[in-house]
Amino acid sequence: MAAYSVTEHYYDVVVVGAGGAGLRACVGLAQKGLKTACLTKVFPTRSHTVAAQGGISAALGNMGEDDWRWHMYDTVKGADWLGDQDAIEYMCREGIPAIIELEHYGVPFSRTEGGKIYQRAFGGMTTRFGEGTAQRTCAAADRTGHAILHALYQQSLKHKAEFFIEYFVLDLIMDDEGACVGVVAWCLDDGSLHVFRAHQTVLATGGYGRAYFSCTSAHTCTGDGNAMVLRAGFPLQDMEFVQFHPTGIYGAGVLITEGVRGEGGYLVNAKGERFMERYAPHAKDLASRDVVSRSMTVEIREGRGCGEHKDHIFLHLDHLDPKIIAERLPGITESAKIFAGVDVTREPVPVLPTVHYNMGGIPTNYHGEAIAPTKDNSDAILRGVMAAGEAACVSVHGANRLGSNSLLDLVVFGRAVANRAAEIVEAGASHRSTPKVSLDKALARLDHFRHAKGRLPTAQIRLNMQKVMQNNCAVFRTGAVLEEGRKLIEDVRQSMSEIGVSDRSLIWNSDLLETLELDNLMAQAIVTVAAAVDRKESRGAHAREDFPDRDDKNWMKHSLTWIDDKGHVTMDYRPVHNYTMTNEVEYVAPKARVY
Repeated sequence: MAAYSVTEHYYDVVVVGAGGAGLRACVGLAQKGLKTACLTKVFPTRSHTVAAQGGISAALGNMGEDDWRWHMYDTVKGADWLGDQDAIEYMCREGIPAIIELEHYGVPFSRTEGGKIYQRAFGGMTTRFGEGTAQRTCAAADRTGHAILHALYQQSLKHKAEFFIEYFVLDLIMDDEGACVGVVAWCLDDGSLHVFRAHQTVLATGGYGRAYFSCTSAHTCTGDGNAMVLRAGFPLQDMEFVQFHPTGIYGAGVLITEGVRGEGGYLVNAKGERFMERYAPHAKDLASRDVVSRSMTVEIREGRGCGEHKDHIFLHLDHLDPKIIAERLPGITESAKIFAGVDVTREPVPVLPTVHYNMGGIPTNYHGEAIAPTKDNSDAILRGVMAAGEAACVSVHGANRLGSNSLLDLVVFGRAVANRAAEIVEAGASHRSTPKVSLDKALARLDHFRHAKGRLPTAQIRLNMQKVMQNNCAVFRTGAVLEEGRKLIEDVRQSMSEIGVSDRSLIWNSDLLETLELDNLMAQAIVTVAAAVDRKESRGAHAREDFPDRDDKNWMKHSLTWIDDKGHVTMDYRPVHNYTMTNEVEYVAPKARVY
């Protein structure tokens, strides 16, 4: 291995990732007097939270009656009863003050005529435990994530959080006792290597949508934190649950927010039928995302798709008042024009279900502390590691996330991480020396890929992986297709031994960066397929045609998936939390999930 010079830094807490969860954690940590560093591979306001469009949910009741208990019910039902109800209660209760906090931070929410925060309808959001339609999603036009991200970055700077921008975190540094004591990172700008020592490391690295061929995720969404946890020998949770958003622009995958349907947009097939009335007679186009995505896929499969190849669906908003579209959906107008060549005031947008969100991730409790489940089903704390946002699996989204709960997840659990860290971290406490074995292992991985001289380019292997995931682990699944996928993805993994990296430099080496990201994606793709093979039921986003029913007796449990450095996968399970946090709300008992 080449000799590397490494610069050491010492902080109370290091946050990896500068999206909504990472920045909300930074604000809270810095406010509480903890010396905080934030490492991010892109400029903070380019983090993928910036692409969140439709809004952030909370039962404010600005547009009609609402209650956080109704929000909790909707979230449990949306999760198809795989969500932990104590954590869901926490999120829905804390959502209300979290939104007010964002408003005070300067988020420019759209307003009602009376000056209150504007709220729109979103899929699966109801009043009175399923009776009516809730307008619960607080919106800043259709650029809500953009507004939140900029406000949180400004607040982070105000409170003196320190940013290390365009730093790629290579791995966790683990001590001999199995605790994380920091991270090792590569500065893309000058090629230097750095160790950041910390008493807590917060992983807010987002999802791994780029494991698939067609997704709404940015190219940066490679689940780096998830892969670090796997390499450290710990499991990921519920990785079989991958959400397809119903409305990605056909051919491009660019997101068209659910807010379009919340404002009155609707889907039609080639016959012009509003087909969602058949699949979800009450909620119709505002059923949960998994239901709408499957319904669209059935329409296409049965020959009622639109266009020359009958392979997509039309989304109409041309019946809406152009003034409403201009005021509430300006970004959608722009995206449809650029990526579909469509004027939304005159013609429908061609759309197709597209990978959008990962319900699975690093298992945590509702404080954001990573947990290392043991064989006796007790949850030991993974010392030194916390996680929030899409990288984490709390689990508040269970088998399927409701739209507009993701931004809520970011700010509620980003804040929870800061609150918990302030309780358990002593500001300015000394650090022991950096464990050499762990550091050397991380640098050896960098060195291995930096000097890889195989015949296959990174882009080719990545494309092979993405096609396997798209074809073999998609909206509808069967045992045979998944088993084929398991074999194919293992073939792709083995082809990594033939990867070639042409540039040996450490200064802005995009080839090496993408190779390291591919290595991260590969591990997550393998455990996703393995978990999908193992779960023999249909629940939420995991739809098995050979096991079409939900099986609460055998499968109301979280999957846990480990992978070793040879690609061997180990599975285990832990129980869903079927209890609430307080007696302010009753446990929501499982029942048939219909919309």
